[in-house]
Amino acid sequence: MNYRAPKGTKDVLPAESFRWQYLENMIRELTRKYGIQEARTPVIEHTELFLRGVGDTTDIVQKEMYTFEDKGGRSITLKPEGTAGIVRMFVEHNLCSDLQPTKIYYLNSPVFRYERPQAGRLREHHQFGVEFFGAPEPTADAECISLVLEFLRGIGLRNLKVKLNSIGCPECRPAYHKALHAYLEERYDGLCETCKARFETNPLRILDCKVPSCQALLTDTPVITDYLCDSCRTHFETLRHYLDVMGVSYELDPKLVRGLDYYTKTVFEVVSEDMTPQIAICGGGRYDNLVRQLGGPDCAGIGFGLGMERLLMLMEETGMEIPCDPLYDLYLASAGTESKDRVFELCWQLRSKGLKVDIDHVGRSLKAQMKYADKVGAVYIVVIGENELASGSARIKNMRSGAEEEIRLDAESIASFVLNGER
Repeated sequence: MNYRAPKGTKDVLPAESFRWQYLENMIRELTRKYGIQEARTPVIEHTELFLRGVGDTTDIVQKEMYTFEDKGGRSITLKPEGTAGIVRMFVEHNLCSDLQPTKIYYLNSPVFRYERPQAGRLREHHQFGVEFFGAPEPTADAECISLVLEFLRGIGLRNLKVKLNSIGCPECRPAYHKALHAYLEERYDGLCETCKARFETNPLRILDCKVPSCQALLTDTPVITDYLCDSCRTHFETLRHYLDVMGVSYELDPKLVRGLDYYTKTVFEVVSEDMTPQIAICGGGRYDNLVRQLGGPDCAGIGFGLGMERLLMLMEETGMEIPCDPLYDLYLASAGTESKDRVFELCWQLRSKGLKVDIDHVGRSLKAQMKYADKVGAVYIVVIGENELASGSARIKNMRSGAEEEIRLDAESIASFVLNGER
């Protein structure tokens, strides 16, 4: 049998991993500035967590979850999104009793969704996400949005657009549902089958439908921000004020609702205008009731998620180059069997000093070793044979400039030269 990776999954090859590491390093440095700490949750969770947290009428729960029964008869699901698991962790470990706010991020968290593989979205993909707990003020919303933009601009992306909306709260949303229901009732026959099913259970989700015929019917739908209660309206206006203070431009999108039922008040997406069609690089919003829904106390929450594969795809499509450090600072070539012990010893000593060093493990000739060092991009090479062993010195060659220099054949001298020499 010719084994292949399952459809919708992708290997990250050794030659590609530096691209991921570059983003990871940027993320870790940025989150450190904001005082955000990393958390890691299991790949599997009890299915009930997503039924209750994400919502049993969402596409994720109805169509996309990988769910199975384990040997103990428990229903287990590969996590389809990151927030529910983080909230479960927050409640289970009583982090709500800690000093608030609690700022958490997760990185390269695997997410599984059974859907048609598409650009930047695989059945197994990976997310970077941030969650703030115990922060009800709109300053937290503004900080999440500014963090996303700082990260994306920091890696060189331009022409970014923030799409913003408020979807209210349980106090004011029923009035909007009633108005939306009345509007859609007159157009019910034109809705797609999925939206007809949503009509009674969750009409707000119809606004998120991507079917062109449904989109055409939604042109004049009631605007949800016209139905906000005083608290939600004040929160939204204050958030917009803080975005203006930071100079963050945004576009109000009254049909932006996101695909998860736990959102309240603020929802947002960041899209790239360099892509056609425009797709969301990042999405998030506020979920002030989710902690209580999952067994915790009243505790506000807000966060976002960002797909790493989609981000890397965008960077490639816009011609952005990700810097790649040389694989090796130095290659130690052995000329003859007598020098192999010394080459091995020096390699071990130089690595202990922080250098990236390699030697021959294949049994290549000296000429083949030279070619190998060039192909793997080693910055320097030192050839060690009988003469070098006898004299205690060797010539070190810069593989890029061709310059050579005599150097003592000890780890201290070689390390000093490589660390301070011309790269």
